Amino acid sequence: MKLSKSSIQSLKPNFKFNHFSTQKRQLDDVGPMASLLKTRSVVRFSGPDTIKFLQGLLTNDIRKFSEPTGDEKSSLVTPNVPASSVRSLYAAMLTPQGRFLYDMFLYEPPRTDEKLDPSGSRPGPEQDNVELLADVDSSVLEELVETLKKYRLRSKVDIENVGDDFSCWQRYGVDHHKRQPSSLEDPEAASVGWGGAIDPTGSSSSQGNSTGWQWHKDPRLDCLGFRGIFPSNTIPPMVAADTETEEENYLMWRLEKGVAEGSIEIPKGEAIPLEYNLAGLNAISFEKGCYIGQELIARSHHRGVIRKRLIPVKFLDESGKEVSQKVAPSSEVMAVKSGKKAGMVTTALGSRGFGLLRIEEAFKGSGNLVIKGEEDVKVEAVRPQWWPREWFLEHEPHQAAG
Repeated sequence: MKLSKSSIQSLKPNFKFNHFSTQKRQLDDVGPMASLLKTRSVVRFSGPDTIKFLQGLLTNDIRKFSEPTGDEKSSLVTPNVPASSVRSLYAAMLTPQGRFLYDMFLYEPPRTDEKLDPSGSRPGPEQDNVELLADVDSSVLEELVETLKKYRLRSKVDIENVGDDFSCWQRYGVDHHKRQPSSLEDPEAASVGWGGAIDPTGSSSSQGNSTGWQWHKDPRLDCLGFRGIFPSNTIPPMVAADTETEEENYLMWRLEKGVAEGSIEIPKGEAIPLEYNLAGLNAISFEKGCYIGQELIARSHHRGVIRKRLIPVKFLDESGKEVSQKVAPSSEVMAVKSGKKAGMVTTALGSRGFGLLRIEEAFKGSGNLVIKGEEDVKVEAVRPQWWPREWFLEHEPHQAAG
């Protein structure tokens, strides 16, 4: 079952781990968990022009897939992910006016005729027929494929919907990047597969995987865990029966981290990518050549001031307790002190959500933000820990999120 637009934007807190929705606890203490992402599907790109084709369409530097692993030139231009993670990338496709259309996670699939090198290097010479798999939003899958084919023209690249053959998974729930198993004392054993982008805790299981499908460190942020594409008829390594949980729990995990995903949470044709923090999520290269929509991105970036950003929020009653009453997406958020509109709720799940808010209003102190027309519902903006300080201008945050 695929989640509809309305169900994703305003899900009810009906979780296997029910303490997520009502009790104030750190999700970092729960896990590990793994979720089959039914809201995501898979597209395959293949052919000698694959890299060139995607390079002209997407916001990130897709040429990294054609660079040798370990080459110093292949380091990411954004700061959140280490340079070794070049075998998975997060990127977006924009309108000519620079508005968000689609996001995708790109991976090199394993080659079944090659053995994985425990050092993390990829053996053998490059093949002419480049192949990449893309994890994309299921709700816009057909539209995305048709749009890509319109841009293909004479490029030697095949674009296939392979969603029936492959599934997308996320492993999360604990800060994996802060926990190094004692059994992996050998530094070379901490990288499995190509590019060193693989979960070190999955070393023994993934080395025994004859098909070579692997977990990759989430290319956006370390705290999001690990992500991967796997054959649909298999359960990924490191996923025990008691750790698999509903996708809504993954949404809650992202809500608390302040990370939107897909063409619903990041409104298609409307969202300005820098306001939705895509630069901080390693989706944008400011050093690559031209791509569709680049002009607005470059102009906004060099101007240096983004006055609105997507921020995780809590909904509180007058006593300061979190309330689970339904707050509708698109609800306006008002600033009590100035009497001005501060922004709007974009996604709501129980007492948590995302708000696209003016930063100067969002962090003026407790009780400043309320839902318009429901002034007894207060909105508390929460600063994610991964945010760079410069995003705040002169405004200092009052609370930090995990």
